[in-house]
Amino acid sequence: MDESEPAIKPARWTVTDRGEDTSAMEPLVLPAGSPHRGALNDLALELAAASSGFRRSLPPGLVAPLATLVRAMNCYYSNLIEGHDTHPVDIERAMRHDYSHVPEQRNLQLEARAHVEVQQWLDDGGVRGRAATVDAIREIHRRFAALLPRDLLVVSEPDTGRAITGTGGELRREDVQVGRHLAVSPGAVPRFLTRFEAVYSRLGRSDTILAAAAAHHRLLWIHPFADGNGRVARLMSHASLLEALDTGGLWSVVRGLARQAADYRQHLAACDMARRNDLDGRGTLSEEALAAFTIFFLRTCLDQVRFMEDLVQPDRLRDRILLWAQDEILAGFLPARSGQLLETVLFRGELRRGDVPGRLGVSERAARRVVSALLERGVLSSASTRAPLFITFPAALASRWLPGLFPEPQV
Repeated sequence: MDESEPAIKPARWTVTDRGEDTSAMEPLVLPAGSPHRGALNDLALELAAASSGFRRSLPPGLVAPLATLVRAMNCYYSNLIEGHDTHPVDIERAMRHDYSHVPEQRNLQLEARAHVEVQQWLDDGGVRGRAATVDAIREIHRRFAALLPRDLLVVSEPDTGRAITGTGGELRREDVQVGRHLAVSPGAVPRFLTRFEAVYSRLGRSDTILAAAAAHHRLLWIHPFADGNGRVARLMSHASLLEALDTGGLWSVVRGLARQAADYRQHLAACDMARRNDLDGRGTLSEEALAAFTIFFLRTCLDQVRFMEDLVQPDRLRDRILLWAQDEILAGFLPARSGQLLETVLFRGELRRGDVPGRLGVSERAARRVVSALLERGVLSSASTRAPLFITFPAALASRWLPGLFPEPQV
């Protein structure tokens, strides 16, 4: 994107602007004097410590393969919130361009692939330092839409039911109502996004953690796009936390939100409500509801860190992998010593191919046979025939290696 390009281009059409003032979405952050700040500060510190400790506990070689699986998990749960059930096994197939012959399922796979590719771009630093800016939000939407099949870009106009083909990164030009919340008029969206950026893009790391839930809700409250706002908000939140907490992409709040979808939606609806009385802050919207959502959001983050930390605890993960390898060897699907090689790579993070014979106590020919079998099964990976070996976490084996990460695929 051209950096000299204005964050918000003038619309090419006439849109309604009811002249709403941006104070209508205050408070954007919980003030320092809020009675809720003490508990929230404690939660934010606990989350920062847990996330940092989890990442430090992993060998460097495990970070990238685990983050790859978490991207598929994040995509699965984010789409599930939208009512689209595409299992990570099918998502992995889509990443290999292995698509269903059923058009509806193929479209969902393409949608999932779009989500994963956008999140990988975010994980690689695509919006580093600018996750809450208007440019970044629009670019997330544009990149996502650019990868979608045309059928999934069509939305219905609220009043007439007329089909409208969406354009990636383009701000909405119609009024929209979500539940009881009538979003700001389309002509007011640029003003509100500018105010959004002015507040959330200038926060320090600790304040970004505290304000993550508020930014998540306020973006949904503005509802800048005709469609895709939920996914964009969750991807923006992922990018913000990725940087503020240095997560490495090793866990995702989205899994927790999807598993508590009713509570998540209830909190979002409560945050739409006006301030109830003089004890409910000084903004237009309810400070108490925003504080409650922030507590819910941070606790959900903390739960997901702890879940992932427990799931990949080295001894337990090793035992599950070795048990799987033993079953495969007994069934004749893997050569002997496959489990030994997996265990070595797991604890070292990576292993040079030339070290395999010595580690396994076998000839070079036998070592190549073990390596080839594990590469073919997709449980080891390597950038080339001479590059080091890394462990991989296939979605198809998640029920054995990482149980509970996501549901079993339907047969």
